[in-house]
Amino acid sequence: MTSRVYRLHSTLELPLEDAYDFFEDPDLPPEIADIDITRRNNTLIVSAVAKDDSMSKYTPTAQLKASVTENRVYEEDPDEMGPPGAASTGSSGGGPQWGALEEEEEEIESELVEYACFKGDRETVLQNTALQYAMFEVLCEVAKVAEKGTLTAIAAVDEELEAVRIVDGEERPAAINVAEEPRDGEEEEGVNWRDNEFIS
Repeated sequence: MTSRVYRLHSTLELPLEDAYDFFEDPDLPPEIADIDITRRNNTLIVSAVAKDDSMSKYTPTAQLKASVTENRVYEEDPDEMGPPGAASTGSSGGGPQWGALEEEEEEIESELVEYACFKGDRETVLQNTALQYAMFEVLCEVAKVAEKGTLTAIAAVDEELEAVRIVDGEERPAAINVAEEPRDGEEEEGVNWRDNEFIS
């Protein structure tokens, strides 16, 4: 049986430079020979190149899709206070200090950094069926180096269901819960309390 990914949700974010570094020499599953990276405007597409030569060149292999966004990164967290004994930029204590206004408005060093954001459900982040599970394994490795975000998934491996949960680069325990969802038409079989002649 081919391993498959059934449920997947990702909120992973990592600097674009780190993403390129990771895909430069990744630890690939045996089914994948190489990785192709394409950037189209604000979208990063990471495609699997199959090791199996018998796979038709017209068969689209699995790909990871990330949106590229710009975030302003501060050298020092603007919400943090300075070292002990330094003048505070907050308004704690006795009221405004008008003389210190210029000092307080000193600009904090920052730069715009591009991030690769693997965000969404399976069809958004992991596309195409050929080599899908192998590419999911690559996504799990990305999750382990991602700066922030969560990857959760349910996969079938050798006919066994597995739950995966990686939060801020760390693997966490995960469990599969089975919940019954109401099927279409179930309401019709029940009692319609609004139109019941015995209730006045």
